[in-house]
Amino acid sequence: MSTVAAASRILRCWAEIDLAALERNLKLIRASLPPHIRYVSVVKADAYGHGLHSAAAHLMHAGADLFAVANVTEAAALRELGPGWPILILSPLLPGEETSLMDSDAAATISTAEEVDRFEQAAKAAGRTITVHLKIDTGMGRVGVWHEEAPALYAKVTAAEHVRLAGVFTHFASPDDDVEFTAEQRRRFLRALQRCPGLDPSKLFVHADNSAGIETMPGSSPFNAVRIGLLQFGVLPHPNSMLGQVRTEPVFSFHTRVGLVKRLPGGTTVSYGRTHTLQRDATIAVLCAGYADGMPRAASNRAHVLIHGRRCPVLGRITMDQTIVDVSAVPGVACGDEAVLVGRQDEEEISLAEFSRAADTIPWETLTSVTKRVPRLYKTALGF
Repeated sequence: MSTVAAASRILRCWAEIDLAALERNLKLIRASLPPHIRYVSVVKADAYGHGLHSAAAHLMHAGADLFAVANVTEAAALRELGPGWPILILSPLLPGEETSLMDSDAAATISTAEEVDRFEQAAKAAGRTITVHLKIDTGMGRVGVWHEEAPALYAKVTAAEHVRLAGVFTHFASPDDDVEFTAEQRRRFLRALQRCPGLDPSKLFVHADNSAGIETMPGSSPFNAVRIGLLQFGVLPHPNSMLGQVRTEPVFSFHTRVGLVKRLPGGTTVSYGRTHTLQRDATIAVLCAGYADGMPRAASNRAHVLIHGRRCPVLGRITMDQTIVDVSAVPGVACGDEAVLVGRQDEEEISLAEFSRAADTIPWETLTSVTKRVPRLYKTALGF
């Protein structure tokens, strides 16, 4: 019996993280990109719920060039792995976070003149330098300087003595479903770069494309880096991506156990709100996972799970700690049996995309909603 199998026997609910697959995915993605393109690995939100330290350590080993996180807390946690890899914080910094930024040796995203002044003052007082990436808003309407105003902010950044520009980037609003607007955002970004005198893309990280937007990346341009988040974890955000031919492997799977099996007569209503009525006598299994673990309530009466390699429908509302499924067609189900919520069991599979559709959400939210009470079991090339 493998170590993970032994460990999971005493767990009610757990996630398995295949770190060897994560490394293989990064290498496959890199091999599909032009040689000069650098790899920005996005590991915010605890590496999309996979575990920051474990995932980042293996991404470092596989050849990531830069890591992107959401805030200074994540940057500090990532820096615990050691010096050497650049870190970019994607969200705005709050006043007072400058010291943590410098202590983590991370780069800040800069969008306003006020931030330049604040960073310059903090870095000068500390006798240090703050590294930044200038973000240009080309239509996302969120973080970043509006593209028409980018040259003025670029001039202010480059004139600051204690602020060092290390990159320039933008963010696409609809790369997976609006090719025309993505192309317009790209044109706005390129025009903004051209209007910044002295900007040398060869000395900066210049990035716009993420896992969902790579299919529109031109072959010849100042872009020299891509931001890869979900794709490195084996989830293709957009089926028409140019990287769709890269056979990335799922890194994450989600498991629980049967806590109880019982027989109920036809006509019985199931769970809170009585949203499901049994049409005939049925055998039901009560699973040891609910919405407090990451089994979304919106998947009530819609999702399926795998037990003994067979699909079993969810019945009624998913509750905080338990989910009810119909196992009438699966003989021999017993207390303690494994149920797969996301992943493969025998010849059947429930993908992360299918699980997310059943909950009327997206894979990003699904992964980051698997809670801390769900242990992560890690698999490496040497086994679990």
